[in-house]
Amino acid sequence: MANTAQRNNRDRRLSTETKASTKTTELYVYVAAVLAVVITAFVVGNDEGGGGDPFGASEAIRYITYLTIGYMLARGLAKSGSRDFYDEHGN
Repeated sequence: MANTAQRNNRDRRLSTETKASTKTTELYVYVAAVLAVVITAFVVGNDEGGGGDPFGASEAIRYITYLTIGYMLARGLAKSGSRDFYDEHGN
């Protein structure tokens, strides 16, 4: 009986709710999209034509907010139905 208990302990599989965010492509796509918005706002916002700023800081912040909400929804959906399995030794 003790032998069975040792085997069950050794073969036990553990899991986290999902992968860490740094191990997914969602984080990298999110960071790239935010950088694209910031760069676009900077480049378009430096127009010296005097016609106003068609894509300024307020627009950039709005789009970054939309991206952040989308990223959080994507992470929430990913966490809702997946598991990342590992054993007690971290494998």
